[in-house]
Amino acid sequence: MTRVRYFPDLTGPQVTELLTERSILVQPLGAIEQHGPHLPLSTDSVVATAVAQAAIAEVGDELDVWLLPTLEYTKSNEHAWSAGTVWLSATTLLAVLDDLGRCIATTPAKRLVFLNGHGGNSALLNVANRELRLAHGLMTFVTHPGVPADQGGASPADELGMGVHGGTDETSIMLHLAPHLVNLALAQRRVPEALALNAYVRFGGRVSFGWMSNDFFPDGYIGDPTAATAELGRQLFDGAVRFNGEALREISTFNFGRPVAGT
Repeated sequence: MTRVRYFPDLTGPQVTELLTERSILVQPLGAIEQHGPHLPLSTDSVVATAVAQAAIAEVGDELDVWLLPTLEYTKSNEHAWSAGTVWLSATTLLAVLDDLGRCIATTPAKRLVFLNGHGGNSALLNVANRELRLAHGLMTFVTHPGVPADQGGASPADELGMGVHGGTDETSIMLHLAPHLVNLALAQRRVPEALALNAYVRFGGRVSFGWMSNDFFPDGYIGDPTAATAELGRQLFDGAVRFNGEALREISTFNFGRPVAGT
């Protein structure tokens, strides 16, 4: 099957023939981790991959964007308590990302985008952004299908801002992308109502805290998947693709605010 602008489909000589300093490489990151009884372990990987593919299908030719294979084993230790979660330590993932940067730096491309589908990776990816910039001279960026609620993003009002894992939005997107992998019959509302009363120490609040997904409920998901619909999922997915296409357009000309030659 031919995939749109898929980097591994190139030959070795084509890498230096087709890529230039203008080229952008997109590295999706997902996870293999529990998402409660109603969603598959692959949820974050499915979403990140689909958004990356669709965004590149729209703007890839215009902006010279290439898709790297999704990195599915990432830092998911907030779900380490659950069988089925396969995770890398922070040290290992940083080392993997550094190795990735080292290899990409041998190509003509100078812009690397991490399209991250798993909120547990975000802080580490922001560290990697600077480390790869320093070590390999790459211009590095982190984007998401949607900003996670625990990092300041929105979640439906009925979730009280607590829809951070396996809730309405995530379940809706999976109903749109892979309905055969969703079992809504097993879904229940799982919202930590008391946490929502806090002004500061809460998801998306000004005071962050360490947590495991089963600190709140024993089945490890946080939100209300019972409100999910495929139509909402389609809207969210289309918005994620549109946002990432627009972000790639800005990334393609980003220059740290310095004047661009010839202007």
